[in-house]
Amino acid sequence: MAALINVPAKARRGDIIEIRTLTSHIMETGFRHTVDGKLVPRDIITTFACRYNGTEVFRADLFPAIAANPYLSFFTVAKESGKLDFEWVGDNGYSSTASASIIVE
Repeated sequence: MAALINVPAKARRGDIIEIRTLTSHIMETGFRHTVDGKLVPRDIITTFACRYNGTEVFRADLFPAIAANPYLSFFTVAKESGKLDFEWVGDNGYSSTASASIIVE
């Protein structure tokens, strides 16, 4: 799975920063049927979380109406240099992670 993460490389302490994520995922809503009438099983990303130096700063529960390749944008306060960890969890045991670093001056 590919993920695009956009985090400022540097920020001043106390700045509000925007974090943007885009992930690639084949989605199936669970509402479609095959040509022979069988229900296509749901396969979506159900949860997204972002941790900043181990502390959760953003979480979202996602539902079948979410895009196949979900784009999420959110804000947090730059407190200290460190690492942002991103985690996507979905149906059928799906799990993906990514990380980015930020320098706070």
